[in-house]
Amino acid sequence: MATATMCPISTLNQPSDKTGEIMAFFESMLTLMLVAIFFLQFSRRFLVPYPTMLAIAGLIVASIPWAPEIGFDPQLALALFIAPVLFDAAYDLPPRTLRQNWLPLISLAAIAVILTTAAVAFVGSAVAGLPIAAAIALGAIVAPPDAAAATAMLDRFDLPRRTYIVLKGESLLNDAVSLLVFSAAVAAATSPAFFTSVLPQIALAIPGGLVFGYLAGRLYMIIGTRLAGTLGGTLLEFVATFGTWVIAERLHLSSILAIVVYAMVIARYMPERQTARHRIHSYSVWEAAVFMLNVLAFLLMGLQARQIILDLDADRLYLAITLASAVFLTVVVVRMTWVICSARLMALLMRKRATRQRPPTLAMSLVDGWCGMRGLVTLATALALPFDFPSRDIILLCALAVVLGTLIIQGLTLGPLIRWLNFPPDRSWEKALSSARVTLLDAALAELDDKTTKQAKILREVYSSERDIAREGKHPREVSEMDELRRDVIVAKRQTLAAMRRRDEIDDDIFHILERELDWAEMAASSPATDEIVES
Repeated sequence: MATATMCPISTLNQPSDKTGEIMAFFESMLTLMLVAIFFLQFSRRFLVPYPTMLAIAGLIVASIPWAPEIGFDPQLALALFIAPVLFDAAYDLPPRTLRQNWLPLISLAAIAVILTTAAVAFVGSAVAGLPIAAAIALGAIVAPPDAAAATAMLDRFDLPRRTYIVLKGESLLNDAVSLLVFSAAVAAATSPAFFTSVLPQIALAIPGGLVFGYLAGRLYMIIGTRLAGTLGGTLLEFVATFGTWVIAERLHLSSILAIVVYAMVIARYMPERQTARHRIHSYSVWEAAVFMLNVLAFLLMGLQARQIILDLDADRLYLAITLASAVFLTVVVVRMTWVICSARLMALLMRKRATRQRPPTLAMSLVDGWCGMRGLVTLATALALPFDFPSRDIILLCALAVVLGTLIIQGLTLGPLIRWLNFPPDRSWEKALSSARVTLLDAALAELDDKTTKQAKILREVYSSERDIAREGKHPREVSEMDELRRDVIVAKRQTLAAMRRRDEIDDDIFHILERELDWAEMAASSPATDEIVES
């Protein structure tokens, strides 16, 4: 059996056996990537969420007798897998959304995670006799659902828009809450002086992480704008993100909160300072990077679980399977129960306060509760457990069982559940998007008011036609290139779009869609050599 381990770069200067291990790891990763690519084709053909197919691929790879044994540095797991995922989630979640949906977000992200952690900790202690700190760590690992799997399926259905907003917000906040609990549990299990030294340090790390994340975001904006439009600028995005995490860890600050605040600062101010080509390039690179990390995490976890199963004796393996089954049932039942009960509580609160927001219906509560698939965060935190952590092997198997169980059972049945509930179509998102488009086209026509050239008249007619189409809720047709005039109009549209966002007239999901449309329109109206991505 080939063995590959994650080694520091300095080992390249060591004897050739270390170099061979690194090469074996590289070859194994290429093989695993090919396996994932193959199984992802089934996801597209059969309309299955891609994390579900990744979970199945990891399970199949782990069952192959000649599969490689791959060790992974626990300290590297959180930085490599969690930092970009938190950045990606926080970038798409503005503080305004948190304020507008604070009640359901607190219910799902804070209370649900804490209840799940407590319930799983009780099960782990009662069934397997895990120490309290280890049981809490297990609960924190399996508590946070992954919104990527849910939204991959929900995007295919016409559901209330608020469902998507709450799920994406929950994804970020429950990750942050569970990771904070996980860090405290690991520290309690590994440090004898937890209450006298570690706990006060954690209390200081939370505000310190918030401040450091804000300062890191402001510093990136200063440097990033100077490197915008270069490959070096794209590289800086990764260096700054991982660097924020690593430096916060070195300073004993909360790296989790640092990354969240850092991403929110950049998302709020950076898009207006980037060019269209740079923004398109940056989004594409990040999307591919996060997706690749998802693939690696599922396959690495499957391989580690395989080795653990081979090393366990029969009695301990039976105990691990029993605990994994109990933990899986616990996370599903706790989330479903709490989501349904909290929906009724929110309905009572909204009725007493006479708010304009409508409480979630029972049907929506069922969907929200069933959208509890676990994914990358659960895998990464499980891999981040120290090698000498109590019952690490059993905790890893439980984490993998919960991920596989939720992704396969809930992931494959979520679509039929939505079809069975037969929701009425929600057109609020399309209406808001069409209204914003009309506003931008009004800004474009205002920019052309004082221009009397033939090209301006033609372009005015084009935009007037597009405005009529947009008012009907349809997407305007592509128009011919008008060079400098059209670019001037796009600038006016961008200024209006940015102002609408600053005044909280549109949500960030609509902002990013219209921003992307303007980016492609600007690219179509520009010379191919203009704003080219260069090396430095």
